[in-house]
Amino acid sequence: METLDSVTGLIALTLGVGWASGINLYAAMLTLGLMQRLGYASLPAGLEVLADPLVIAAAGLMYMVEFVADKTPGVDTGWDALHTLVRLPAGALLAAAAVGDVAPAAELAAALVGGGLAAGSHSLKAGGRALINTSPEPFSNWTASISEDVAVIGGLWLALNHPWLFLILLVAFIALLVWLLPRILRGLRAVGRRIAGFFRGRSSPAGDSAARLPDQRP
Repeated sequence: METLDSVTGLIALTLGVGWASGINLYAAMLTLGLMQRLGYASLPAGLEVLADPLVIAAAGLMYMVEFVADKTPGVDTGWDALHTLVRLPAGALLAAAAVGDVAPAAELAAALVGGGLAAGSHSLKAGGRALINTSPEPFSNWTASISEDVAVIGGLWLALNHPWLFLILLVAFIALLVWLLPRILRGLRAVGRRIAGFFRGRSSPAGDSAARLPDQRP
């Protein structure tokens, strides 16, 4: 039973770091590092570096930057676009590090799954934020950002302390992702069409008048 629990905990942590990295990489690193440093968790050898004071300081600094950027309409979308290049490979690397010193095939498999989960959670976050930004008020951004931070911190705590519950919730998240992501993509396409129509509408009067000029006679 102890072996089963330890394997389940390792799987939950491996999947958890990939999932959390796609939402807020710096919050995930800071949470794991502080939990290890303060004695609330025992991380695998590959993730113990997160408890180094230098890593904690860097993750804390970047988390504060993201905390502000993530709550500013428009800036959050640009930040998410930029971090497509950061969150996905980081999720893969953290997942691979979580499995520790194992066969290369297992490490590669963990990296693939971790990177895939990071890509899924990142896509859901970035797409949802882009739609939220069509609303002029800032409160929905703040609510979404704080909810994401709480989800990352709470999810990693569950992965370390209640892995079975975390895995059940992760399955529910994947089901939500499969259902919600196509709808978000359709919503983004609709917003893009409205924006394109707006600019076409603004440019058409000038184009019509220019087209009528050659037909005019003195």
